[in-house]
Amino acid sequence: MAKKIVTDLAVAGKKVLVRVDFNVPMKDGAITDDNRIVAAIPTLKYLVEQGAKVIAFSHLGKVKTAEDKKTKSLKVVAERLSAILKREVRFVAATRGEQLEKAIAELKDGEILLFENTRFEAGETKNDADLGAYWASLGDLFVNDAFGTAHREHASNVGVAAHLETAAGFLMEKEIAYIGGIVEAPERPFVAILGGAKVSDKIAVIESLIEKADKILIGGGMMYTFLKAQGKAVGKSLLEEDKIELAKSLLEKAKQRGVEIILPIDVVLAKEFKNDAKSRMADIDDIKPDEMGLDVGAKTVALFEEALQGAKTVVWNGPMGVFEMLSYAHGTIGVCKAIAALKDAKTVIGGGDSAAAAMQLGFADQFSHISTGGGASLEYLEGKVLPGIAAINDK
Repeated sequence: MAKKIVTDLAVAGKKVLVRVDFNVPMKDGAITDDNRIVAAIPTLKYLVEQGAKVIAFSHLGKVKTAEDKKTKSLKVVAERLSAILKREVRFVAATRGEQLEKAIAELKDGEILLFENTRFEAGETKNDADLGAYWASLGDLFVNDAFGTAHREHASNVGVAAHLETAAGFLMEKEIAYIGGIVEAPERPFVAILGGAKVSDKIAVIESLIEKADKILIGGGMMYTFLKAQGKAVGKSLLEEDKIELAKSLLEKAKQRGVEIILPIDVVLAKEFKNDAKSRMADIDDIKPDEMGLDVGAKTVALFEEALQGAKTVVWNGPMGVFEMLSYAHGTIGVCKAIAALKDAKTVIGGGDSAAAAMQLGFADQFSHISTGGGASLEYLEGKVLPGIAAINDK
């Protein structure tokens, strides 16, 4: 059943609560990356243009101490949002009470305010029923555009949705269409590329993809556990000893289902975990005991590129190596370029480090969709029901 979207609501003159995902990275009180703010703009602009009174709210980071409340205020976000929208965004330094209620009462049609970090309320992450009901009482309608928290059952998404007519914002709609579409009915051939550090982080995703994909390409730190499962020596490379048997069973399961799992054939090796360490590229069977693999090699990039040819759906989650260090970013860059070059495929990045890599490398506009939610996109790819999406009304 399709979900309601913001255009299904009659918003003119209404107080519309909008749960956005403004959980942006900060350093020394400044925003270092405003992609999540930019991603929310289409929904906020639409509501403003339709004459809604917009009440935006979000969490920012983990809030555990009084000190966190000093450093995790959304005030700086409101300022950046004002600059992007080129209109005043009133910031209310409260999560409940008279100050907030007065500010909402004074809102005129087409105006927007942002209230303080939802996690300043202890009941937020516990989906406190009273808190959800209180926030819902501040508005007439609810638009959930925060895919990044869709896998969490919090007061600011599920709690509010229990009391108001609820629709997805444009960003949430896109996430449901792309990632939900991959889970439910991918166009074939469907190729999944998985990287990142650990097999344990991706077990459920691999199991889910074995049921759905035609090919699974594996890189990143997790590849060494699979290589070890094939009896190969991996030196000092990242290895989850307790997951070797699991890796064997996943390889066997894929084989039985006719799904091709493609592992790297060469790697970039070094003796130290340093960007300027002396490194060499070598075939997978030539890893010395005192070496660690920190990236996939050029032959592997070519192999993956070949495996991608003709694909109609591609999902990528996780870098191919330690891409934060330039010396070991070539595999991730190569895979990024190979996916970006596909002309007739639906190409999706499932959030997290691979999304950061694509953006840093300047490939953001060459993918069909880059997910804004790392954890949420992983759980969605696992086939889990996400509470934040389930709480949105059906059409």
